Amino acid sequence: MYHIFHADCFEWLRQREAQSVHAVCTDPPYGLLEFSEKEVSKLRAGRGGVWRLPPVIGGSKRDPLPRFTVLNEAQRAALRQYFQDWGKILMPALVPGAHVCVAGHPILQPLVQIAMAEAGYEIRPAIMRLYFSFRGGDCPKNAEREFPLVCVTPKGGYEPWMLFRKPIAEKTVAENLRRSKTGGLRRLALDRPLLDVVASGRTPDREEAISNHPCLKPQHFMRIIVRALLPLAEGTLLDPFMGSGSTLAAAEAVGYESLGVELDAEYFRLAQNSIARLAALYPGFTGEELELEVGYGSSTQPDEKQLAFVLADRPSPSNDRSRPAKRSRNVRAS
Repeated sequence: MYHIFHADCFEWLRQREAQSVHAVCTDPPYGLLEFSEKEVSKLRAGRGGVWRLPPVIGGSKRDPLPRFTVLNEAQRAALRQYFQDWGKILMPALVPGAHVCVAGHPILQPLVQIAMAEAGYEIRPAIMRLYFSFRGGDCPKNAEREFPLVCVTPKGGYEPWMLFRKPIAEKTVAENLRRSKTGGLRRLALDRPLLDVVASGRTPDREEAISNHPCLKPQHFMRIIVRALLPLAEGTLLDPFMGSGSTLAAAEAVGYESLGVELDAEYFRLAQNSIARLAALYPGFTGEELELEVGYGSSTQPDEKQLAFVLADRPSPSNDRSRPAKRSRNVRAS
């Protein structure tokens, strides 16, 4: 069961009943400059702005990339303040011991962690999503021939999903689990705790065919993370920056109750059409295993074709659409 809202999550959280959310999993607009209305409009138009719009190479079009390195000191301070404000507004809605899982970027991770700590959260170990990304590894812009053996940043191979926890209200985690059903993470099995590194492929074609959101995360990874956030498999999970609804789709597949909030009207409509369809993929896979076969490809071994493209610094033929961006939203569906 899920309910989605087309609204600003800050306003929505101010009206949310206290201690009614047991976990949060979200991919927020952490590149605030890139995801501003002005820059998203330029992205959707396919020209101008700070988004890096790679050329068509070999007939394949690479995804637009946020250029977080263009943030100046004032913008970095604004981003830190944004997450501190968000963390404070979120805090009352959370049950004591609730975990908050936030998708990040290596460059911005320290700013978000400091901001959330300042808002009163405990910083927990981050979960690293390992996958072959086409981000990074580029030669200096407009000087590729002059400096062919120079890359500005390493080519991306991981994405940090930062974990935070609202302080528990009891003396021990066990007591908090008994009272609030929160404070820990759900194990994969009796003999297997959740790992802090999860091998993950790129989002499969079949999922991108359902949703063309630029930040769509694969159901394989999302179901593992979402499942872990409710340690007793009870409670309500929230995604306040819902995008096209991959978090809620994962919660639906796992069997959790969830709430989603999205500000952008286009993405909200996309979520309305995507959640149930994404949740219906891979029947039987509910995130208690690290591997997902059924035509998806193994999550423990790099996809050979994908690895070859990365090593050759070429675009993937499966990535042939240009796409928009992301933020928070309120109207109701189930």
